[in-house]
Amino acid sequence: MQFCGPSASSGFYATGAARIMSTCYRVTEPTTEACYWPSGCLWSILFCAVALLTYLIYKPPQLVEKLSHLTMFLNTLSPKFYVALTGTSSLISGIILIFEWWYFRKYGKSFIEQISMNHIYPLIGGTDDENDCDSVDSNGPLTTAQECKVWRNPYSLFRGAEYQRFFRETNRDPLTYYDMNLSAQDHQTFFTCEADAGRPEYELMQMAWRERNHEERLKKTKEALTKNPECATAMILLAEEECSHIVEVEKMYKQAHKVAEAALRRSQQTQNHSPAHEAMYHRDIHVYVFIRRRQAMCARKLGKLKEAIKMMKDLIKDYPNLNLFNIHENLIECYLAAQQYADAQAFLAKYDDIHYPKSATICYTAALLKARQVADKFIAEFVRFVFLALQRSTGTPDQN
Repeated sequence: MQFCGPSASSGFYATGAARIMSTCYRVTEPTTEACYWPSGCLWSILFCAVALLTYLIYKPPQLVEKLSHLTMFLNTLSPKFYVALTGTSSLISGIILIFEWWYFRKYGKSFIEQISMNHIYPLIGGTDDENDCDSVDSNGPLTTAQECKVWRNPYSLFRGAEYQRFFRETNRDPLTYYDMNLSAQDHQTFFTCEADAGRPEYELMQMAWRERNHEERLKKTKEALTKNPECATAMILLAEEECSHIVEVEKMYKQAHKVAEAALRRSQQTQNHSPAHEAMYHRDIHVYVFIRRRQAMCARKLGKLKEAIKMMKDLIKDYPNLNLFNIHENLIECYLAAQQYADAQAFLAKYDDIHYPKSATICYTAALLKARQVADKFIAEFVRFVFLALQRSTGTPDQN
């Protein structure tokens, strides 16, 4: 690998970060895990054995008496008890299964897995370092295999302006049914609420989100926009799929931004009236944030980096707890494209203490910034050695 100076290598960093897919790499270390897991189990078994031995030594008569009472209790149980026990356990298992299915559909990850990895596993000797990508920042050698987990990052490209261009060039559909299903679920989760029941434009939009055919989606969206010219979600779909150039996408999103801002202002005033109004308020927040983020991405693609950075920073400042749309990753990419490496480093420092899996954007950006620091030090040393060599070479003829 050849290291270049900051000015010459800025395109490399910006391009490398722009091409990063949103995937989380969790590094697992089999040797370390093999040491921690058996040691924790061994200590648990040893503790139980010592406790049982102590109990048998000091109270042996009571143990025999309790065993006889336990035998009598088991003999008095009727078959109805076992039927009720089986039915109760099946009911509890079904409730857990339904909750796990609902949690996975809403958040895209297993609730039991998250609880086990973040809370239970550290208590029995494991470490949380395996869940994040700290191995990218570590100085130790990377000699183990890596586990790859797909991190959901929809809306990364514009369907009409970018995906359809790929389809026209290659005659291959870049989006699979799985991608479309994920997007449909996200659209229905973020852009709809219970208060939309009975409103024809939102019912049409729900069908449009689930529709697989491109022409049918646009047809239902235009019909919804005809019924309600201020339907911001319909403008979102048209901007994403009908507009064939980024300039057209930006123009459509500017119209949607005015509508979404007015709707958010209205719902903010009535959010405390009822649960339905509160649901509408949260829906309008999601729509507004999504539109502003896509506007910032349009500005980034059109080369207006300062404007894009300002919009993303304002969104993160106004809605710090809203991490649904990965705005921070887009901001990191804009920092790299603008060669603002110090700002990118300071922004990444905020994510050092998180324990959930980090995306590839965060991991690779940290690696790129560290590589740049090494390159700067190498270049400084190289220039110093060249300067000393030139001084010695120019001083040799005079001495001779």
